[in-house]
This record gives sequence, structure tokens and C-alpha cells, in this order.
Amino acid sequence: MANILLTRIDNRLIHGQVATQWCGTIGANLILVANDKVANDKVRQGLMDMAAPTGVATRYFSIQKTIDVIGKAADRQKIFIIVETPEDALKLVEGGVDIKKVNIGNMHMAEGKRQVATTVAVDEADIQAFRKLEEEGVKLEIQRVPSTAVEDISKLYK
Repeated sequence: MANILLTRIDNRLIHGQVATQWCGTIGANLILVANDKVANDKVRQGLMDMAAPTGVATRYFSIQKTIDVIGKAADRQKIFIIVETPEDALKLVEGGVDIKKVNIGNMHMAEGKRQVATTVAVDEADIQAFRKLEEEGVKLEIQRVPSTAVEDISKLYK
């Protein structure tokens, strides 16, 4: 079984907060970005590699490739998965990836979304994905960075 330390929803994927604060706090040595677009975008991968902490490996896989290969990860790999949307997290869980907790980080405001927490805006599709994740037994947490308080997830559904 893969050693998944944390799965985070963050539409920015790898950036300064993720690189410096989350990796250090959870002790990850591998950041796996599960995203269909980024899996084939070498320019974005290169930019994100620059933000990754020294000594932390990065991988950029499609959602399906993540489902297919995560079970082959070595025990020494302490994995931090980052996805862009709650729907992507749900696809991983439904595909058999052993995700126990999802940290909800940044979900920017956009057309059709409403702000529900400091850095989280949701639409109906997001809410449905969160409900299904909870039905699958996944613990949800809204927390921007490790040093801030965890926000109440009931905000997602109001």
C-alpha cells in the first residue's frame, strides 16, 4: 500500500505554501500532482519543479496513471498528492487510491461559485464530490496552511 501522507485540493497545485509549509510539516519526500492537463505540460511542470523544496521529488501523472501506478510506490516514498478539484480527488478514491484524508486548500472564486471559507469557493459539482468523498469514508479538512486553524467543513454545504 502506498504511503500517502496527505492529499490536498489546491487549484494552484505546487506553489510556495505547498512546497515550504506542507511538505515540511507532513514530512513528504515526493509530491505527486495528479492532473490530466499538467501531466502533458512540460512548461508548467518545470515551473512547479522550481517551487518544490530541495530534496523532494516531483511526479506529474494523469488521474488514471495515478490510479494505475500508486500501488507500486516504494514504502520509502512519503507521498503528498495534490489535485486541482474535489472531482479529481473523488476519481482517485473511486479508482481505489487509499486516501483517508483530503485537505481543502485553495479553490478560487469563479463564475457560478460561492465563497464558503477563507480560500474556498464551491459550486454544486464540488459539493456533490465532497459529499461522495465523505460517503467513501474520507475525512475532509479546510486548512490553508498548517499554522492556521482547521475551518468547519459544514461551511461547504450551507
